[in-house]
Amino acid sequence: MTQKSLVKRAIKGDDGAFYELIQREKNKLYKIAILYLKNEDDAIEAVQEITYRAYCSISSLRKPQYFSTWIVRILINYCFSLLKERKRLSFHDEMAQILGGKEDAIYLDVYVALEKLEENQRNAITLKYLHQFKIREIADILECPDGTVKTWIHKGLETLRLELRDEEGGAHRVYE
Repeated sequence: MTQKSLVKRAIKGDDGAFYELIQREKNKLYKIAILYLKNEDDAIEAVQEITYRAYCSISSLRKPQYFSTWIVRILINYCFSLLKERKRLSFHDEMAQILGGKEDAIYLDVYVALEKLEENQRNAITLKYLHQFKIREIADILECPDGTVKTWIHKGLETLRLELRDEEGGAHRVYE
């Protein structure tokens, strides 16, 4: 069954259709939550919470074809509000949890560099390159024009390139 037809059924109150939609989206939602919250327990809780919120408000979804974008937007908004409520742990402690206690220098360098980006640039790059969203979808999720997303990605990548070079301006640290 197509996603659009499942969404239409879920809007009409079909719990089975809603369950199927969530099953199709849950891995993507979890990965996005873990990137924002940097904690497995918080990510699981976030997915559970937004599943409930989406269930309660599915009838407000006007365009069934945008279900994925709609639910990702709910998740990102939830993650932002959760991060505002809680004091964040030190970045390195969180990264150690995500990486399973391994201090993998390549990933750590990239994540540290990503954390130094402006929030809008980090969000756009994360959605584009880690989750393979299209520019239009990212614009919908972040509620801004396509051109703005392209600018954030361009500037963010430029900053990352500079950040990931060693102190002497030599080779990229990731490739050493």
